[in-house]
Amino acid sequence: MAREQGPAHQNPFRFGALAIDDAFADRQAEVQELEFDVLNGQDVVVFAPRRYGKSSLVWRVMQQLGADGALVAYVNLMAAPTKGKLAEKLAGAVYESIASPLTRARERALAPFRGLRISPTITVDPEGGEYSFSFGFEQREPDVDATLERLLALPAELAAEHGRRVALILDEFQEIETIDRALPKLMRTVFEQQPEVAHVYLGSRRHLMERLFNDENEPFWRSAKKLELGVIAPEYFAGFIAKRFHDSRKAVGDATVSELLDRTGGHPYATQELCYFLWEQTPFDGEAGPAELEFAIAAVLRSEHAHFQVRWDDASATQKLILEALAREPGRPMTSAYRAAHSLPSVSSIQAALRALTERELVARERGGSYRIAEPFLAEWIRSI
Repeated sequence: MAREQGPAHQNPFRFGALAIDDAFADRQAEVQELEFDVLNGQDVVVFAPRRYGKSSLVWRVMQQLGADGALVAYVNLMAAPTKGKLAEKLAGAVYESIASPLTRARERALAPFRGLRISPTITVDPEGGEYSFSFGFEQREPDVDATLERLLALPAELAAEHGRRVALILDEFQEIETIDRALPKLMRTVFEQQPEVAHVYLGSRRHLMERLFNDENEPFWRSAKKLELGVIAPEYFAGFIAKRFHDSRKAVGDATVSELLDRTGGHPYATQELCYFLWEQTPFDGEAGPAELEFAIAAVLRSEHAHFQVRWDDASATQKLILEALAREPGRPMTSAYRAAHSLPSVSSIQAALRALTERELVARERGGSYRIAEPFLAEWIRSI
């Protein structure tokens, strides 16, 4: 199908990367709630299944907070596999997003970092002018810990000194124990003395995040408000989809949108992905209908094949049996009727397999004890193999 050229004719739907600006779909209630929490100095942990748009939500909130005059530092712990790397990322984020905006003089903004136990090597990008920090790797453990503790304390000190609201966002927070088992206790000790700073925690491995914040033996137990992200309601997603089509010289019928949302269940990633391929199937000045939707679904399954194949290959034999059963019929695999209907093994084997599948977020447990395939198109893919 021939494509017209130019920015006005680009596909308006996004999946895979962050959904920002006009590509961000609804979540206004959650955006406002998280924004107000941060402005109130409230620590928050954001819970959501994979591909529900946690990071996109937080980036939208960061934009709003900037307009409110708050300062927000963001650190992704996935990019910090060691305490030394964490110190580098933390120093860079605090400098660029908090210290530098507060002092308006880059050299003066470096002053708080010169008194650290380990003096960082500071380099300047000759093209962009950004500063980066390096602490080296051959350092004594107590010195690294003292340096980290001081860096974690800096946002609160700078906020109090200048009377500004500050937020520290820690993404992929479940990695904290991989970096060092003692880090959660150190962080919690520092953070509980920081009423000037709102801490926001995100993570892509829900069962680990739940243990960190829900287990009474963990330092972060009951330390943060919980914000749960669900699917996006059809009435909000439907208007978003129709407008995105209309604004790019294409149309989509109400019945087609309804069927599309029924297939995705309002799952944010899956809906954006299916809309992307549906838009591609629809000619300019034309309308997407049932035929285009079926072609789009087939395109999604082709696009996701490699991803789903890896997830399938990593599953045990019992896990595959359960996935096949749930793809055909969501339900309660441990009941005798369901086991008989789908030729499943013993209850103990099913329990172990369901636990593993839930931790991998391939399967989701509903209220009432029922289970379903978590990703909308994984069930279709399994039925097709």
